Amino acid sequence: MELFWYIILGLMLTIYVVLDGYDFGVGILHLFLAKEEKDKRLFVKSIGPFWDANEVWLIAAGGILFFAFPKVYASAFSGFYLPLIIVLWLLIFRAVGLELRGQVHNALWEGFWDRMFGISSLLLALFFGTALGNVIRGVNLGGVENGVSAYDPHNFFLPLWNPEFSPKSVNLGVIDWFTVLIGVIAVITLAIHGGNWIILKTNSTLIPRIKKLIFRLTILLSVLIITSFTVWTLVNPDPFRTFIDHPVLWIFPVIALLGLFGLFRVQHFLKEYSGFISSTLFLLGALASSFISIFPKLLPSTNDINPSLTIYNASTGKYGLQVGIYWWIIAAILVIIYLFVQYKIFRGKMDDIDYGH
Repeated sequence: MELFWYIILGLMLTIYVVLDGYDFGVGILHLFLAKEEKDKRLFVKSIGPFWDANEVWLIAAGGILFFAFPKVYASAFSGFYLPLIIVLWLLIFRAVGLELRGQVHNALWEGFWDRMFGISSLLLALFFGTALGNVIRGVNLGGVENGVSAYDPHNFFLPLWNPEFSPKSVNLGVIDWFTVLIGVIAVITLAIHGGNWIILKTNSTLIPRIKKLIFRLTILLSVLIITSFTVWTLVNPDPFRTFIDHPVLWIFPVIALLGLFGLFRVQHFLKEYSGFISSTLFLLGALASSFISIFPKLLPSTNDINPSLTIYNASTGKYGLQVGIYWWIIAAILVIIYLFVQYKIFRGKMDDIDYGH
């Protein structure tokens, strides 16, 4: 039962990254590429009917974590309190930037909210990537120093960074050279994903330029991925143990590689949806591989005093997990119907659909 809810949690987070990820990517490209008013409007139109619905998946994932693994929820939301508040403010500024931008037709007003939308999107991608890096790296559960726990075994607190800026430090920070590397990979990946969404949903004159940018970013992404695998062994000495024990799971890294290969071909695809499918495959494969690499841990411990929080020692009671399945099925059916209707109504190009400004 715990494994089922671990898969569901990973699925919800992956869907969130895929759907809200193209929103972030569009925002990043909006910041750097959209210089003319027509391009800015077109970028926003491409995500206009979708972005607020996509954010619901983050709430849904948080609800699953709270219900199925409450100890991890309590530990993470207290230990990551500072970055979570920053993420909350960034989500607010991003939404406000979209909604208030067109309320006053003034160049200074519009320019300010354009930047807020773009900067918030970029920083959200960076912080969510950094969050994944923190989970892969682990945290100092219990705040152990000199063999003594400062907190309860499942509690911790992280400042934004530590003086050493190292993932091997006793007193870890949210930001270090490893988590920043994962964050930069996330920014580049979502920028590529957002570019593919713009290609799919608009007839922007910037599309040839976006395709060239995607190709160049894919080269950079490949270099950073190879670098991350090299340094990953410094943070986690045996990151591929689960894959070695269960060879069938190598299908997920293969899916990521297929998606990455497709991104190199984005300038030659005849079908506009091919690039978006490629970036989606890469995200699916990469995220699934990350979750599998730490299984069964949900929040690894970096010390030998307090054990990691796993799907087995941090889950709710068996009865609660069983009852939750029925309610999740009902919710899943409703969400599938909603998504089907939403994407059917807004299928095709978005150039002639006004966002509502």
